[in-house]
Amino acid sequence: MRQLPSRLRRLDGALADLPLEEPMLLTELDGFLTGILVSPAPIAPAEWMQNVWGSDDSGVAPFEDPFDVQWFADAVTARHAEIARDLGRSKLQPIFDIDERNGDVLWELWIEGFAEAIDLRPERWAGLADGADPDAADAAARMATLVAIARNESTLDSMEINAMQDRAPLEIGDIIQRLYAARLRATPELAVAALAGEVPAKIGRNDPCRCGSGKKFKRCCAAA
Repeated sequence: MRQLPSRLRRLDGALADLPLEEPMLLTELDGFLTGILVSPAPIAPAEWMQNVWGSDDSGVAPFEDPFDVQWFADAVTARHAEIARDLGRSKLQPIFDIDERNGDVLWELWIEGFAEAIDLRPERWAGLADGADPDAADAAARMATLVAIARNESTLDSMEINAMQDRAPLEIGDIIQRLYAARLRATPELAVAALAGEVPAKIGRNDPCRCGSGKKFKRCCAAA
């Protein structure tokens, strides 16, 4: 992993401290947020945020202090906005972990996060792969190949898999930019906020709670 700014290192620590059996790592979060941004169908923050912090069916965020909810949500949405800006400038910089023993790029963890975003709208991703936009279909097919390899579900032989693994870190950026371009071509109105790359303002007491419950912040996590 490249040297990260302190805000991302703090977010990495917060993710690791979530009271979950398998919390999402920072590189997985990065892949997940990228998948949300290039998804062929819009996904509201109230829905995808619960995937990040592993909320149960109650929709309540796993924090004792309500202000931790706000800090965590702000940190995640700030990274979301940063990825959006990079996509708009064609300068995506995925956060990959690096194997300290040999310097290998552990891109599979990033792809695992991206696959979680695909799993939120599988029918729309399947439609993209079979759709009329040939460039989008090719990019979706290449991404599906990487997901299958990362999940040990690929039907390719070992030599083909090894070849894909070697070039995957370089190919991922190209695939993502093509998927993002396809989204803009299909539904340009959905990309306005992403292209602006604005970080949402801090949540007010009368704003909808970011835990996704649908209640006002003051009557939800702020009342905890």
